[in-house]
Amino acid sequence: MIKAVMVMNTQGKPRLAKFFDYLPVEKQQELIRRVFGVLCSRPENVSNFIEAESIFGPDSRLVYNHFATLYFVVVFDSSENELAMLDYIQLLGQQTLERCFKNVCELDIVFNYSKIHTILDEIILGGQVLETRSTEIMRAVEEISKLEAATNAISFIPKSASSWLSR
Repeated sequence: MIKAVMVMNTQGKPRLAKFFDYLPVEKQQELIRRVFGVLCSRPENVSNFIEAESIFGPDSRLVYNHFATLYFVVVFDSSENELAMLDYIQLLGQQTLERCFKNVCELDIVFNYSKIHTILDEIILGGQVLETRSTEIMRAVEEISKLEAATNAISFIPKSASSWLSR
């Protein structure tokens, strides 16, 4: 099971953090700090796979990838395959977000927070990967965006009181 998905910049500021087990906010912030401490101390020529038992408890592993100024991190248990999790990071970070934002950067994540969560929810539900095809994910996200736009266009309150009284 996937325990957490995090995206943080190279200064350690979390830009996206989603935990699939309940943890108090203080504990989440502590875990993010500890993960960043491990990531920034690692040389670039070492593996992207880390045993995370000291941070997340027994049977925990961490996979990360560094794209431009962002670290994409997935924390999971032994029931998941490490290479599959690295592929998931590739799917989220480079394929899906690149399709959404054309040359994704940190500001895209900051200013499109709800869209990023929608994408993440299309891929993972309750710590389990649901969808791995970027085209299907994008299709679902576009449908949700259309529904949101249509909902915003519907007005339940009349434009003026006179139009209300004339009914």
